[in-house]
Amino acid sequence: MCACQSQRLVCLRSNAPPALARGDPPKMQWRRQQGWCWWHINRTRRRPGAESGPVGGAPSPRVKVHRNAGHYWHGMHCAAVLGAARAASAAPLLWARLLRMARCTMATSPLCVPLPQGLLRPLAVPERLLLGPGPSNVPPRILAAGSQQLLGHMHPEVLQVMDEIKAGIQYAFQTQNRLTLAISGTGHCAMEAALLNLLEHGDTALVAVNGIWGQRAADITRRLGANVHELLKPPGEYFTPWDIEEGLARHKPSVFFITHGESSTGVLQPLEGLGKLCHRHGCLLLVDAVASLGGAPIFMDQQEIDVLYSGSQKVLNAPPGSAPISFSEGAREKMLRRKTKPLSFYLDMGWLGNYWGCDGEPRRYHHTAPINSFFSLREGLAMLAELGLESSWERHRANCAKLCQGLRDLGLELFVKEEKARLPTVTTVRVPEGYNWKDIVAFLMDNHAIEIAGGLGASVGQVLRIGLMGCNSTSSNVDRVLSALRDALRCCQRSRL
Repeated sequence: MCACQSQRLVCLRSNAPPALARGDPPKMQWRRQQGWCWWHINRTRRRPGAESGPVGGAPSPRVKVHRNAGHYWHGMHCAAVLGAARAASAAPLLWARLLRMARCTMATSPLCVPLPQGLLRPLAVPERLLLGPGPSNVPPRILAAGSQQLLGHMHPEVLQVMDEIKAGIQYAFQTQNRLTLAISGTGHCAMEAALLNLLEHGDTALVAVNGIWGQRAADITRRLGANVHELLKPPGEYFTPWDIEEGLARHKPSVFFITHGESSTGVLQPLEGLGKLCHRHGCLLLVDAVASLGGAPIFMDQQEIDVLYSGSQKVLNAPPGSAPISFSEGAREKMLRRKTKPLSFYLDMGWLGNYWGCDGEPRRYHHTAPINSFFSLREGLAMLAELGLESSWERHRANCAKLCQGLRDLGLELFVKEEKARLPTVTTVRVPEGYNWKDIVAFLMDNHAIEIAGGLGASVGQVLRIGLMGCNSTSSNVDRVLSALRDALRCCQRSRL
């Protein structure tokens, strides 16, 4: 036989897979089809004129070698060949031939990973109402935008969409900052981009921690080699200007990080006066607004915020994967004064700002942007602009108030005590005594096709989190989730402890 390879199918009339010999691998690729067991093998192509049947005789009446190349499955395990031969015990010469073929297969087959059967089934996605802390449901208009045909990432039509996204972010942030764009990544990516562009090794940062997002920011900052000091509050509480001023005076940071909408605890952080306070201490103010943008008032320029970022999958109702961000002139100047390049090329604001047309220079290729994510984000910002920021803020406030009252009527306790400190987009309620939060979450998912969430970080086991964001923030959705919770409290088993 020559070394040139072809593939063949050995078919056995059988009702069960052949027995494995000692030492045979346990995985044998076979399938039943109309009473036949099909074994997929590789064998070497014979020289012209060589016999086509088994060595030394005619083919066994119970064994067929199928030559149709359309049926060949390349790389199936040679154990199938050995098992096939065992089932054809009446043909000892065939056994010797198949054994040689198996040895050849082991030596020459380039594939060792079988075909993933799951990928051959159609994609099935269930319909659910997403009332957790995000992502939120995507309305048809945004789904349609994301399903548009791709264009090139440097095509003028795409650059025009990017300009429109930039204008939409400036409106949503209430800023006129030139360096305004969308990161090709989630809110976590924007957090990292903000920190690694502002901070260098040895810089000092102060991080306000009253939930998981402060913890994440502190973690990232330490990885950058900066000196990190944490300003701590228990989950469910917010920081006062006096708390912050004390930390600024003591640690003298160059950057102060704080979360506007702490979705792990449901706290809305007041921002009034914080920008002026930071600037008085020679510090830049960095704000996380992933869970609050569009759902609670924020004024980047008026409140003197230096860096503000958000995400696409909350109030904007776009799929996750793009993150609005903006830098003040003070923040941009600090980046220009860096002694070292940012640690990430992908998140380097010098390159990204140029690609987004923020520096007045001809745009250069930086990365292949997620074009369809940008189409979706553009429509999410357009829908927010059509509704109007003030109308969006009021809608979220009213529906949050209705939800809070309904939760109290069910006998549940709100986690955040002060009404002014409750995040309108994500409401936290204490897990009722005697119940397992996992049972309640699973009951709503299984019986009502509604997603709510348990706690995150320090709030795990303490709270349930209910999100009303963007198109999901409606009075009817409030009624629906309250009815589902009432059902869960009646049906879920309470602990006797």
